[in-house]
Amino acid sequence: MNFAVLSSLFIFFSLVCFQRLSAKPLSKNEGKHAWFPPRGWNSYDSFSWIISEEEFLKSAEIVSQRLRPFGYEYVVIDYLWYRRKVEGAYTDSLGFDVIDKWGRMAPDPGRWPSSNGGKGFTEVAKKVHSMGLKFGFHVMRGISTQAVNANTPILDSIKGGVYEENGRQWTAKDIALTERACAWMPHGFMSVNTNLGAGRAFLRSLYKQYAEWGVDFVKHDCVFGDDFDLNEITVVSEVLKELDRPIMYSLSPGTRVTPAMAKEVNGLVNMYRITGDDWDTWGDVAAHFNISRDLSTANMIGAKGLLGKSWPDMDMLPLGTLTDPGSNEGPHRKCRLTIDEQRTQMTLWSMAKSPLMFGGDVRDLDDPTYKLLTNPILLEIDSFSSNNREFPYVTGMNGPRTRKQILSQGIRTCLTKVDKSDTRVLGLTSCKDSKPNGWSIKTLGQDLAQICWNDKSGSRYLAPYCLYKRKLPLALDAEIIYKQKYQGKHHLLATDGMELCWDASPKGKPTSKEFNRGSFSPCKWDANQMWELNNNGTLLNSHSGLCATVNAVQDDAVSGGIRSWIATGRKGEIYLAFFNLNPEKTTISASISDLAKALPGRNLKVSSCKGSEVWSGKDLGIIGGSVSMTVEMHGCALFVLKCISSS
Repeated sequence: MNFAVLSSLFIFFSLVCFQRLSAKPLSKNEGKHAWFPPRGWNSYDSFSWIISEEEFLKSAEIVSQRLRPFGYEYVVIDYLWYRRKVEGAYTDSLGFDVIDKWGRMAPDPGRWPSSNGGKGFTEVAKKVHSMGLKFGFHVMRGISTQAVNANTPILDSIKGGVYEENGRQWTAKDIALTERACAWMPHGFMSVNTNLGAGRAFLRSLYKQYAEWGVDFVKHDCVFGDDFDLNEITVVSEVLKELDRPIMYSLSPGTRVTPAMAKEVNGLVNMYRITGDDWDTWGDVAAHFNISRDLSTANMIGAKGLLGKSWPDMDMLPLGTLTDPGSNEGPHRKCRLTIDEQRTQMTLWSMAKSPLMFGGDVRDLDDPTYKLLTNPILLEIDSFSSNNREFPYVTGMNGPRTRKQILSQGIRTCLTKVDKSDTRVLGLTSCKDSKPNGWSIKTLGQDLAQICWNDKSGSRYLAPYCLYKRKLPLALDAEIIYKQKYQGKHHLLATDGMELCWDASPKGKPTSKEFNRGSFSPCKWDANQMWELNNNGTLLNSHSGLCATVNAVQDDAVSGGIRSWIATGRKGEIYLAFFNLNPEKTTISASISDLAKALPGRNLKVSSCKGSEVWSGKDLGIIGGSVSMTVEMHGCALFVLKCISSS
């Protein structure tokens, strides 16, 4: 039996021991839930929304046989499992969903025949559990438009029957916040009013039903990032604590998350997405470096979570055989990332201790993809490493250039100041953050004013970033309720003459590489277009409760540069990863004496290391002054070092 197999078995049995701890009944004050970053398979990257029961169970069987020995234990159905697969049905279509008499989503019996008779996913979950796996699925925010249109009654899952309060029975229209529809699926779902007992009762009825079906994992979408709904997240988290079975709670999509936003949810959940959807493009992969660095710096990796720990989630791994975003077609093409780009993705995900959720078609799992997913060193790092953070003490050289040229061209990263470009974009962050209190009003005339961002960089060359403030138009009879609700709030326009208002949340479902925050579209009575300027200089959005900021964008934020991460192992190893984001080969180096600078509390003075590099398989022997390697375009190097300290 070779070293790789032995290492994999050791990792698996270590995980099993901790999983048995997490299988015990969990109290509010004690638990080992999500003690490691969760690992599994999700159907979205290969099937979009059209997967069937037969296809899912076949995939689960393969996961059980081939990936479960390496800790991949969850199999998750992604979105729209309740949508009928018929002509006219697509991501944001209306009227094709299966709902029960209480307005709750039910599996499409055409694709999920075992759900007939009101069984939901009970039979599917039983079969998944019999394979030694755990079962999960994707859900959307709040309540469906279809349920609201049908005005279904609200179930009181505690007392049974229709929810009653104040002498009347409550229905879907009573709890629906129609102005707070999911921005990327506006015809599909909207928030519910969690200030109402009926709103909380509806959410409780959903998650109690999921537990009755045997669900182990819920991926909750359109409640985080630009579509932040802390009220719903909080209610769901409280319901999950009450259940008899532990359910892994994951938030998605998490477009453009900040550390301040993450700190508001980490104790309520187990996973939370930190970017838009990650697909198989280099831009999507590269877009994860800054946000993963920021969250590791904020000590969010493995922070306190729901009944255990929580993990910043860098999204699924789009490797192997895939479909396309929002497609009505199943797996039909190969991953477009090069092998070097795939290694970079897996290495960064592991060094940042992200959950590892494979998205490709496991029925067509090629050998290179399988070896990448089951690499024992990556899995060891992802589960058991510590002190995971970006390592700033690296230099890079493209071709035969001098050190002076390297520094002047900004190829040496993190040790030199990078000037901000004059490109600025609107963003959102938690109002508890220190950044968003920079807005003030500027009067231009009797009926014209601007709301401007006071640039805190102190640059003399940047004019204030301003948006035109527009009074809300006189309401029509049907809009009187909205005028009352948004009294004192404003539309914000890019120019005085255009009838385009700033949307806080993107209309389309963005990918990770898209960092232009917000968009402008025709002005409507939508909560995501309503803004309130507070006395403390914050500009508050009604849709998400987040505050607006203006961020400078670096021209090379995604396109180039070098990066590095460091972590420590269980047996004293130091893991060091070099990443080449440049479009050409780059020699990357780090001084051995600098390793201890990134490891707090170690008080080491490293004199030399013995090491090897994972992807080349090279034994580097004793390393004295520095560790260096030429790394392919968009590729990486991963070193496993055993270092000797002089004190």
